[in-house]
Amino acid sequence: MLQVTLAEGDVLGALPLPEGREACLHWAHSVTGGAVADCFENRDGQLVLVRSYLHDFAAGLGETAGRGHLVSAKGGGYWIEDIDAPMTANALDLRIGALAVDHRLSAGGETLALSRLAPSQRAQLSLIFPHTDGPGEP
Repeated sequence: MLQVTLAEGDVLGALPLPEGREACLHWAHSVTGGAVADCFENRDGQLVLVRSYLHDFAAGLGETAGRGHLVSAKGGGYWIEDIDAPMTANALDLRIGALAVDHRLSAGGETLALSRLAPSQRAQLSLIFPHTDGPGEP
């Protein structure tokens, strides 16, 4: 599961993230309003940043040498593919943006509207492994 927990410890929500699947954090760039996304994968139990979408090379956006490669996106903008950066402690700290920023987390056809649920709050996205009872256990 990819779980969103507020700084105070309250769980905002969670989405399934099985091995090899992708979850994306989408938002609007705070200066230009253009679309931005970071996409993560569960690789052998490790949360890995695999690619990012950028609408243009606006303030603070761009490619880092040696960290993926640019691919033009259909409809404009571009993807930085093959970033392959493991997240420390299987987590990403973030400040959820205001409604205008519209942070959303999507995976497996489901979406958590983070900015609607907890605008301007500190949060953490964490890859977690919920306890499941084995055969014959209650």
